[in-house]
Amino acid sequence: MLNTKIIGNKIVEARKKINISQAQLAQRLFISSQAVGKWERGESMPDITTFIRLAEILGVDLNYFSDNFQSAIPGETPIEPLAEKNEEPLSGKDEKKPSWNMSNGSWIDADFSGLNNLHDKFSSSDIQKCKFIGSDISGLILKGNNVDQCDFSDSNISGSKIQNSNLVNNIFKGCSLKETEFSKSYIKSCDFFGANLTGINFLKRNHVDRCDFSTSDMSSSHILGSSLANNQFIECSLKDAEFLESHTKGCDFSEADFSGVKFKSGAFINNTVEGAVWNRTSFIGIQIEDIVFDGRLEDCYFENSDFKRVTFQNSTLINTFFKNNNLKKIQFIDCHADRMTYEFLKNGKADMAGITLLTS
Repeated sequence: MLNTKIIGNKIVEARKKINISQAQLAQRLFISSQAVGKWERGESMPDITTFIRLAEILGVDLNYFSDNFQSAIPGETPIEPLAEKNEEPLSGKDEKKPSWNMSNGSWIDADFSGLNNLHDKFSSSDIQKCKFIGSDISGLILKGNNVDQCDFSDSNISGSKIQNSNLVNNIFKGCSLKETEFSKSYIKSCDFFGANLTGINFLKRNHVDRCDFSTSDMSSSHILGSSLANNQFIECSLKDAEFLESHTKGCDFSEADFSGVKFKSGAFINNTVEGAVWNRTSFIGIQIEDIVFDGRLEDCYFENSDFKRVTFQNSTLINTFFKNNNLKKIQFIDCHADRMTYEFLKNGKADMAGITLLTS
């Protein structure tokens, strides 16, 4: 925990070192001199946004305000030796980016918009109504967090790890979440519209509910052992994504691109797939229920899948195969199939009344 007395003494020390008054410091921070006086007496302390601006004005690192930081500004340090020290080339150690630990905190209504290097350790924190708009927080570590009603629009969160956390009512529009990992987290009513989610991983029992992924790019993503319910994936790119042991129900995939997608050992139930692109898509050991496939299916593959109330309507099936499935449970309405697919369906005892052989 931060000690207000220690912080107050550090502010006094750094302020005097650059030879400015309380009033001058307050003016630069656009606050009252009384507020600065309270900080320096240890009666209160700045919020995180003010800390960042304060560090800039005083010419110190944010770590300077921590309890364990050894002050580089002793009260009796002569000015001349410091000037000589500043003329020396910086060592590799001095050039390292600052590492801030914001864990175990309560952050409410803070504005981190446009800032960089905020990725380190927000773990076990309650983060509510904060703004991270346009920020670079790639490599973010969240573990055991509650993140509610925050705005991450247009920020860079790529390569992050989010574990055992609750994310509710947050905005991720236009974000980059490339190769970010979610595990054992609850994600509800979040807006990922137009986000870059390529290579994203939903691992180990995530529950994603009522989120909007419309027009986002989820190519090469991995959804493993997770539940997706009532989400929107309208016009979403899911190229070469993998759904393994996952349960997808009540989602809208209208006009989504499923090219190269692999579904294995899970469920695909009551989802809307109108106008979706099916190319090299495979369903292996999947429970498929209350689904209407339309449009063109090419080079697709259904193996050991359990069909219930599944319809292919106004579909064209090209080089699409069904292996070890009970095809009697599938309804075909106004469909067309190439010779290979047609013979495969007939051999599987499908109801051929709704299937017409393509002649060209």
